[in-house]
Amino acid sequence: MTYAVIEICGKQLKVEPGRFYDLDRIDVELDGELVIDKVLLIHHDDQIHIGQPYVEGGSVGSTIIGHRRGKKVIVYKMQPKKKTRKKRGHRQELSRLLIKSISLGDNVLAEKEIEIKEAEVAVEA
Repeated sequence: MTYAVIEICGKQLKVEPGRFYDLDRIDVELDGELVIDKVLLIHHDDQIHIGQPYVEGGSVGSTIIGHRRGKKVIVYKMQPKKKTRKKRGHRQELSRLLIKSISLGDNVLAEKEIEIKEAEVAVEA
């Protein structure tokens, strides 16, 4: 099993080829390619490449397969005995990212081609 730990949107994620992840909104069009160079760790066939802070020549190829909004979060503030109440709702803007490949230098360590339509059907089911 090949996986990588990347840094994107101020967060660190463990990613695998062929899987999708929801992140904060990324300004890339739908079906747009995104190459992530901030790779912290790559694990491939019992070999571990650790970066200081990033792995040299490491990259993760991905595609934006959708933009959506997260679950609603209710923020309710109340001050007792003051008749003060505030109720606010928030939905985070998200982008769904499909990981296609993990590369180290010019070598593609793991690659998984998946149709975007199949990924969307899997999400809905």
